[in-house]
Amino acid sequence: MVVDGRAPDPREARSAPEFIALLRRLKDASGLTFRELSQRAEAVGDVLPRSTIANMLGRTSVPREELLAAFVRACGCGPAQVADWLAVRKELAVHGERAGTAETPGAAPEATAGHPSEPPTVPLPGPDPARRRRPRTVVAAAVALVVLAAAAVTVTLLVRDDERKATPVSGPVAGRTVQIRSVHSGFCLSEQRGSDSGRLYQVPCEQETIPSFSLKPLDGDAWRIVTDHPEYDLGCTGVWDGMRDAGAGLQDQGCGKRGDAEQFLIESVGRPVEGYRIRPAHTRLCVGAEGNSKESGAKLVQAGCDGADRGSLFSFDPVAEKTAGG
Repeated sequence: MVVDGRAPDPREARSAPEFIALLRRLKDASGLTFRELSQRAEAVGDVLPRSTIANMLGRTSVPREELLAAFVRACGCGPAQVADWLAVRKELAVHGERAGTAETPGAAPEATAGHPSEPPTVPLPGPDPARRRRPRTVVAAAVALVVLAAAAVTVTLLVRDDERKATPVSGPVAGRTVQIRSVHSGFCLSEQRGSDSGRLYQVPCEQETIPSFSLKPLDGDAWRIVTDHPEYDLGCTGVWDGMRDAGAGLQDQGCGKRGDAEQFLIESVGRPVEGYRIRPAHTRLCVGAEGNSKESGAKLVQAGCDGADRGSLFSFDPVAEKTAGG
């Protein structure tokens, strides 16, 4: 909790970036983590996800009024201090709007100011007709190299596809710690190390993936994907802020904040089983890589259910014999 005398004075800010810098100082003065700030806000009826805090403190523009008020309250500021922060925020927002639309008296037109006069361009002489064409042997060699390169890429992709198909598919088992692997890309779900957004991406399975995942059965054939993060402890996977739109990302967060947006139906596809669809219970869409990407680093989102060839099938590969709570 912020102690009087330690909290920065928002009236020191002369610009939006300075205002954000003071908010970061306020957070440091509170001594609270993102998760603790989120919990304090929830206790008084405010909505303040830890990912939203991180995004706010990483921007260079002033935050929304309701977000700012929730944040400074969570840091321990009283009503008078909250009012000071909101007043400075309003002043900076108005000043920023005016600065963005005002014109400087006597300023030169944009085209003149941005492009100083240049000497007239003198046309260069055309190429020597005798040198326009490359020898046919050079062209033929270049074409051959392109064909060989394309063939090599094709072979590599086919080998990778065969490797993915050869990897056995595992179904969901309650309590078992697993890596959740995309059958489509061969990559596994993970957060980015060092990030507190909780957003999920697909990364090579051989690297250490975080958090660890396990499955907990719920009523009505639904499952909860329980997370155990080395920094943020136990939580749940769910759809970002409980959104219903296709394209909404998957995010790890504390359990119980998103209702059935953190419950999933897990359905087998194919005979023999080719993989499992993961479907958020609140939308019945399917989890998959954004844009059906096969590239490492692609975000995981909810989208239409198009089957194995569209990146929506997964395997729950066991990685240990221990169980995870939740």
